[in-house]
Order: sequence, then structure tokens, then C-alpha cells
Amino acid sequence: QLQLVESGGGLVHPGGSLRLSCTASGFTLDYYGIGWFRQAPGKEREGVSCTTSSGGNTYYADSVKGRFTISRDNAKNTVYLQMNSLKPEDTAVYYCAAAGIITTVQDMCVTKRGRTDWNYWGQGTQVTVSS
Repeated sequence: QLQLVESGGGLVHPGGSLRLSCTASGFTLDYYGIGWFRQAPGKEREGVSCTTSSGGNTYYADSVKGRFTISRDNAKNTVYLQMNSLKPEDTAVYYCAAAGIITTVQDMCVTKRGRTDWNYWGQGTQVTVSS
């Protein structure tokens, strides 16, 4: 079965850190651009970070720039989102997505946020930042 599986979410205090993982099964991530998205209740899906298959080009939303880092380990078929200095407004369900063809990382994160713009989506992992 071809799928992405996220893990690493949870409850954390403001200022804390979490590392989300996105692992592919049934296919290799080597040739796919990857995006991390999040959606809070009552809000639109937001592109948090996107990267190319090589990891050479990366986009971060202004709201997370300097705090979040996307990385990929193709040997483990996994992409990570390291989240530091977490804030209550980071609370959301976080999803990873994979696309075989991308335009630019900014376009993929900002414009192409729909489910049909990406080949695969994970099921999501909840991140809650609260004291």
C-alpha cells in the first residue's frame, strides 16, 4: 500500500520542541518534493514548509521561519520537521504530502495546498502547544 505516515505529534508547553516524521511506505521519497501543512480548527490549510527532492530548495512560511527546519533522510525514506520555540498558535493537525512534479517550493506551499495538487498525503498528527 502506497502511503505516508506521520508521527511525533503531541502536547508540548510553549517554548518546547517536537520533531515530526513523515515516512513513506510502498514507494521511495527520493524523487518527490515534500510539503508539511497544518490545519487548525476553523482555519484554512497552511503550507508550513516545502522542499525539493534533493532538499536543495526550501520554503518556510513567515510564521515559522527561524523556528522550524525541514530535512530529509532518503536512506530512511523519511522527511522530518523539527519544530522549536513552539507557540500556542502552532497548534494544529500537521500533514505531510509528496508530489512527483513540483513548480517552485513557494508555489507548492502557498498556492497548491489542495489535496489534488499532491500525489500522496499522510493521515495527520496532532500538535498541541499549551501550558
